[in-house]
Amino acid sequence: MQKIAQAALKYRWRVIAVWLLVLIAGGALATFTTGRLTVDFSLPGQPGDTASHAVISTFGTAGQNSSPLIVSVTLPGGQRVGDHAAELKSAFGSLSAVRMYDQPVQVFDAYNTVDSADRTAFGTADERTALAYVFYPITRTPTPATPAATVGAAITPLLPVGATLGMTGTDALAASQGSGIGLGVILELLIAGGGALLVLAFVFGSRLAVLPMIIASVSIPGALLLLLPLTYLSDYSFIVQYLISLVGLGIGIDYSLLVVTRWREERGRGLDNDAAIVTALRTAGTAVVHSGITVAIGLLSLVILPVPFLRSIGIAGALIPLVTVLATITLTPAILSVAGPWLDNRGLHRPAGVRWARWTAFVVRRRWISAATALMVLGLLMVPFAHANIGFSSADSLAQNGPAYETYAALQHSGVPAGTLSPIEILARTDRAPAVAAALTGIDGLTHVVVADAGDVHLNRPLSGDGPPVTMLLAIPREQTVNQRTVAVVEQVQDRAAAVDGVIGVTGVGTAQTDFQHAVYDNFPLVLLVLSLLTYLLLVRAFRSLLLPLKAVVMNLLSLAAAIGAMVLFWQDGVGSELIYGISATHAVAVWIPPMVFAFLFGLSMDYEVFLLARIQEEYRRSGSTDQAVIAGLSRVGRLVTSAALILFLSFAALSTGPGTDQKVMAVGLGLGILLDATVIRSLLLPATVSLMGRWNWYLPRALERLLMLRPAPEDL
Repeated sequence: MQKIAQAALKYRWRVIAVWLLVLIAGGALATFTTGRLTVDFSLPGQPGDTASHAVISTFGTAGQNSSPLIVSVTLPGGQRVGDHAAELKSAFGSLSAVRMYDQPVQVFDAYNTVDSADRTAFGTADERTALAYVFYPITRTPTPATPAATVGAAITPLLPVGATLGMTGTDALAASQGSGIGLGVILELLIAGGGALLVLAFVFGSRLAVLPMIIASVSIPGALLLLLPLTYLSDYSFIVQYLISLVGLGIGIDYSLLVVTRWREERGRGLDNDAAIVTALRTAGTAVVHSGITVAIGLLSLVILPVPFLRSIGIAGALIPLVTVLATITLTPAILSVAGPWLDNRGLHRPAGVRWARWTAFVVRRRWISAATALMVLGLLMVPFAHANIGFSSADSLAQNGPAYETYAALQHSGVPAGTLSPIEILARTDRAPAVAAALTGIDGLTHVVVADAGDVHLNRPLSGDGPPVTMLLAIPREQTVNQRTVAVVEQVQDRAAAVDGVIGVTGVGTAQTDFQHAVYDNFPLVLLVLSLLTYLLLVRAFRSLLLPLKAVVMNLLSLAAAIGAMVLFWQDGVGSELIYGISATHAVAVWIPPMVFAFLFGLSMDYEVFLLARIQEEYRRSGSTDQAVIAGLSRVGRLVTSAALILFLSFAALSTGPGTDQKVMAVGLGLGILLDATVIRSLLLPATVSLMGRWNWYLPRALERLLMLRPAPEDL
């Protein structure tokens, strides 16, 4: 690290020029890069996904990652659907001409289907409202999109006089939250950046506050620049743009903050500018490298999962800590060499954290009570984690007002089952469709099984263009199949359908959840094992200890379980979600969010562990006393960790303003996790447990030193 620092000082202007080019090129190509990101949640090899692709290739619509637009026509009081059968048949028939993404939609209604039980699948019990299910292509944008406008324009002129048109569905409800675009990445960055600048101004009290912002500002376009060629090799999820931007802002500031704070400390001890830079990089810079590698490992662990969009997030997300580390250890010393003293015009002789020293001394004296208190808090937050309901957000949480919500509420009031929004789709040969419907009828949890009229050319097509004629049956569940507690009916349909000749596959929103469960959660123990082992080995090398890395990994896992528990409490149980975001309890957490939160928090929270332990280890080498090292280490770095956590929290708070409930859930989970980690874990549990373990913190057998190819420990140890 010392050689890197000396090289950055020697070629300071070249280093600055290179990063300026990265900033210009990355910024200029940022829009082009994000435009190449995709919206794809496929799960290759899973049965529901395979059936979904068969449906899409045959009909161009529906599939596992979509749900229908429910079109309702309500007649004036005193009139019945049967009185206007001809008009309604013509009106619904006109929808077959509607197109989205240049694909015709599929329409299921009472006039082109046969219900194996009765025809109430397409109407309300009072016979005043007629329904149609409109299936459309999967949305190609990050925000929900439906053909509602086109559908409304096509059907309105043909409605009976006095009839009221309504449209709802999960996408329609989600889109009705607002404009559907949130604040946008740029505005989110500005909000988070403004908050971060205020925090940095408080920390430094000088112009030096702008330096960490500069590092973050070049790291983000640098990561996007590296991402661009990767998008030509594979598809990368649209989620990447939010994570690179906002996580890049957070850790870009964090890493530079650590180095700059150490540089200022060394200058306060009397070192000249360049010597202070070299010392800061040799100490804090090494911690930054270890931290960046840990964050990258946490994200790359997603590659183990057989889910393309999670793998893409892992690979692309790992770019940001690596680019940020490179910028921190090269650009930071270059700028400090050129303008450091000028930037730090006021804060040179600021004393170490007296309050942090007092707090840590209190924790060390009450180490058993402190550790027990922290574990009790974690335990309480892990209770909601134990009853986490993995799935998708319920319709009730997607919107609280708007036309789609009013239509949904009216249908619910009329007795239409909530499962209407998530029908189970069964792809089968046309000639076998009646037999399939008969086999499925009577399954507990289903209200109807609908079969398309064999003569309808829109609902019966050759399989994949040249195979036997196939059609899509709809099994309407009583409840929305959006979480672990409501997908049992989906599994029953899959089991029953598998035993019937002519069934190609079963798909729909419910199968997406069961597929994700098998693809991700069944493989997650392996992810956990690999990630924990790699992190442990990395930290053993970094801290020359057997117990410290083990403690770090265990505490991280406890912190993550508590963070996800807090997220479950906030969103699934609705304790705070309606008050802050105006969104009622989701009753479930989206299946893809816990793995994402886990991967990011595992790496990000390890930042603080590495920052603190690196400084504690350095102080221990000076004093030989673990307790004194803990107090001195936190007095130097505690304020930094708190500030860094606040900056990351602001980044995730900005991310929570983005479109869609799921993005808000993920952002809140990450934000709560960071705050929990910086307070309960790093400010309470870490100093207490390090103090409890005493000299055992620094134990590493000589044989293991040789196996890990470590240099001999410093003599003063």
